[in-house]
Amino acid sequence: MKTLIIINDAPYGTEKAYNALRVANQLGKDYRDDIEVCIFLMADGATCALAGQETPDGYYNIERMLKLSVAKGAKIKICGTCAAARGIKDAEFVKGAELSTMKELAEWIATSDKVMTF
Repeated sequence: MKTLIIINDAPYGTEKAYNALRVANQLGKDYRDDIEVCIFLMADGATCALAGQETPDGYYNIERMLKLSVAKGAKIKICGTCAAARGIKDAEFVKGAELSTMKELAEWIATSDKVMTF
């Protein structure tokens, strides 16, 4: 089974990206052999993949959560148009995350058994 999680929101300010990655990482932990997890970052969600995030002690860190997702086998793509619009197209991203296209997102949607948006 393939589950696609689309994150549209910035990494901080709301807990949408945090909760999306909590779900992704729990799926990766409990169903790693049964579910392929794909994460697509678009709109302000593209900034979730930026490397070098520093958060206060005791506060969640989206970069670390994405790294955990990759370690659990998740595929992570970033909307290239969204990254370009935010001036981060050439930025350093979390290892394992790569720029992508709407065509690839459409492909992922068409081939996914479940799609969740945050």
